[in-house]
Amino acid sequence: MHGPPMVAWLLVALSAAAAVSCVLRREARSEALLGVGMAVMAVPLSVFDPPRWSTAMLAVVFAAVAVHTLRPSPLPTSHQMHHSVCAGAMVYMAAAMAGAGPASTGHAAHTSAGAPLLTGLLLVYFAGYVLHAGSRLAMPTGPHPAHSTVPVPPGGAIRLRHAPEVAAACRVAMALAMFAMLLTL
Repeated sequence: MHGPPMVAWLLVALSAAAAVSCVLRREARSEALLGVGMAVMAVPLSVFDPPRWSTAMLAVVFAAVAVHTLRPSPLPTSHQMHHSVCAGAMVYMAAAMAGAGPASTGHAAHTSAGAPLLTGLLLVYFAGYVLHAGSRLAMPTGPHPAHSTVPVPPGGAIRLRHAPEVAAACRVAMALAMFAMLLTL
């Protein structure tokens, strides 16, 4: 599933940053786990060639996250379904990595892993999610920032980590990373 090393390192950085952002927002621990898993899966094989059993273990962890996201939750149904699709995609990619066989000379083999139809459907889903959610982030919905009525807490610091825009940007970043990882599958 690994592409060029520069792309892989960018995916590691993006996924790790999204995971840290999710950890800071205590209510997003399952998202943080997916971000860490994405970062681990994106590490170039020239740096670390994981044992064959580790991808199967990742698939089990992601399956547990997928089951966890299906339980009743106060989250909106669409939000919960998105998390289920993300966790399912991670199970799929981990299983595809496990089934791809050993890499040759420390780099991923250039054969495709996984089912092309499922990979294509996931690519369409994540591309659509990034375009839809990203466009909602880019469109101003409230007053101009210069005329903002957001109260500033004592000391002048605004707690950005709990802002809904940070959560949405985190999900967009992770969906974009998921899209890039699926392209290399």
